[in-house]
Amino acid sequence: MADRAERSASRRRRNTTIAATAGGLVVLLGVAWLVVVMTKGDDKTEPSAASSASAAPTSCTWLPLVDPSASPAPEIPKEVKDVGTPPTSGEPRTGSQTMTMDTSVGTIKIKVDTANAPCAAASFTYLASKKFFDGSKCHRLVTQSIYVLQCGDPSGTSLGGPTYRYAEENLPTGRRPAYTEGMVAIAKTQNPASSGSQFFIVYKDIESLSADYTVLGRVTEGLDLVKKVAEAGTVPDPAASGDPAAAASGDGAPKTEVKINSLTMSAAS
Repeated sequence: MADRAERSASRRRRNTTIAATAGGLVVLLGVAWLVVVMTKGDDKTEPSAASSASAAPTSCTWLPLVDPSASPAPEIPKEVKDVGTPPTSGEPRTGSQTMTMDTSVGTIKIKVDTANAPCAAASFTYLASKKFFDGSKCHRLVTQSIYVLQCGDPSGTSLGGPTYRYAEENLPTGRRPAYTEGMVAIAKTQNPASSGSQFFIVYKDIESLSADYTVLGRVTEGLDLVKKVAEAGTVPDPAASGDPAAAASGDGAPKTEVKINSLTMSAAS
């Protein structure tokens, strides 16, 4: 997929992970929150859970999406939804939470690993309290090489998110494969500290995705619904017209619409 992206203008557009403005002085992080295939590993050994995840940061820092020191001041992309930022302290750092997604295809529940991904959990808890996800669609399905349903962009364009970003945590380093069936992880750009609101649900083990994406948790109910959506396939991207490789990539909007009617987060326990 990465090779095809480099050879095709339309695939480059889909897989772009950063965009620069003002002569490259300002980097708009979060412009394309896409799950990108970085490497392909052959080592399938999997150590214990205790040794396979990176440590969480000791505090959560909510960074601005665009550089506020740039001159002239950049405009926040229109796809971004401003609901403020989470509290700067007091986030739970033990236990787990339940994320409940009431969707057009049924209920999906996720056990959020609050203890190991406290900042991601705090971000999702905050955004859920602002009804950030309500009414949005899962805008991307990938059925080849990587097997994910991607959601969390209110604009439905793959370019959207909140006005802030934060550092990655709970990375499944040392695991092969790093992302297994049922995992839920946070999408990001190729830059560090570029996690946001978009997340992907892994419906089949992925052999070719490096451990760069925060593991938010794991699906406990409704994974069968995601698999049915995957079986129905994708709608080809109009931008891929005339590009057989892109058209056959299995990467596009799901044919079966998945609309998030509401997304809620329980208290940590």
